[in-house]
Amino acid sequence: MITKQQYVEFLISTVANYTGSHLAEHLEDVSHDVITDYLRTERLTARSLWEWVQHLIADGPNAFLLMDDSVQDKRYSQFIELVKRQYSGAEHGLVRGIGIVNLVHSSGADGDFWPIDYRIYAPDADGKTKNDHFREMLQRAVADKLIQATTVLFDSWYAAAENLKLIHRLGLVFFTTLKENRLVSLSKEEGYIHLDQIDWTPDRLQNGVQVKLKEVPFKVQLFKLVATNGDIDWVITNSPDETLTAQVAQDANDVRWQIEELHRGLKQLTGTEKCQCRKARSQRNHLACCYHAWLALKVKAIQLNKTLYQVKTDLLRDYLRAELKNPHVPALQPA
Repeated sequence: MITKQQYVEFLISTVANYTGSHLAEHLEDVSHDVITDYLRTERLTARSLWEWVQHLIADGPNAFLLMDDSVQDKRYSQFIELVKRQYSGAEHGLVRGIGIVNLVHSSGADGDFWPIDYRIYAPDADGKTKNDHFREMLQRAVADKLIQATTVLFDSWYAAAENLKLIHRLGLVFFTTLKENRLVSLSKEEGYIHLDQIDWTPDRLQNGVQVKLKEVPFKVQLFKLVATNGDIDWVITNSPDETLTAQVAQDANDVRWQIEELHRGLKQLTGTEKCQCRKARSQRNHLACCYHAWLALKVKAIQLNKTLYQVKTDLLRDYLRAELKNPHVPALQPA
């Protein structure tokens, strides 16, 4: 038989090849069928992730909750359950894959972020949209996990009116981006206009401007954040702080990118995209183990004051040194 610990440690240790057959080749008296049966019959959920991570987060009113989704690319897999055609930000277009909506807790400091919940996007199985998962995870973070963080960060995909209203009802503050075609109103007399139709005076660029969104019963502060390369982020917040500036909005928007670090690390260091099992339960269990592998790498990286990538690379260092000292396959020498 095989245990979860063995599977997670395999994900931590292996490089490039994360398949069950590769694991079977390196475990004594364990066949590929045993590993396949384990993934098909185990029932691992996001709840176990919270049990491991709850003592690691630095929670408090100044902390943040970050929400975003990631698509595990399965474009060459024709028979894997959970795979569906969906938009991938990484690919800037539609791709066949498994979607995951992640909820991340951050203290705001560099590197101090942890995944605390996730949901597999499987509308054919549960009928839920990504926005449904967004609201469900947020409510459970407040009601069940008793998270004290008061600021929620997410991008324009989740800036739907229902999400904004829920966050407001929960007494939380949001910072989110808007798509450039979103309509806003500065006053009843002017009606709704496009974002670039606003007269962006120096004062508005510094302090933002109050606007009304359709189907949202409260006003929000809108900021136009212009990057050095000319890219524009339209950021809104329901913060009651009247002294809020564009720099504060920019700082909050920058924290949101920590969730992209999680997405990248899960894919590159734990093989979230590499499982070839066809059954949905097998894919779910593999993904659950990937989160636990990421946590183990993160904890070790903090202990060693290294990055997760350095910790992973160090696993092969002794092997390479030994091979260079006494190679199993030496280079050919002239006759």
